[in-house]
Amino acid sequence: MTEEEVGGEAGARSGAEWTKADLLEALKAVVDPELHMSIVDLGLVYDVQQQAEKVFVEMTLTSPGCPYGPYILHGVKHAILPMEGVEDVEVEVVWDPPWGPDKMSEEVRLELGFDV
Repeated sequence: MTEEEVGGEAGARSGAEWTKADLLEALKAVVDPELHMSIVDLGLVYDVQQQAEKVFVEMTLTSPGCPYGPYILHGVKHAILPMEGVEDVEVEVVWDPPWGPDKMSEEVRLELGFDV
């Protein structure tokens, strides 16, 4: 079978494939405006994965009434959308398991004064 028969140079797949680590690195650019720390380091991102041209993000917020929720969700989409091969980002906000200081990186807990 020639390249033309399977869809040209891109073959059956189009776009780039990103690892979970790549996607998390991109999301580190999204900062909680109250705490001034990355949502990844705060432990707000529970899962992120790419399926074809779509990236799925499962995350939470520090509280259900977080006034910066829409701002953070907008930031998540705009951190991932510019990545090559990504056409759409779906963000699901979940409340289970609930977020708490145990979800933060050790560095962030120390910076915020939590016992490690």
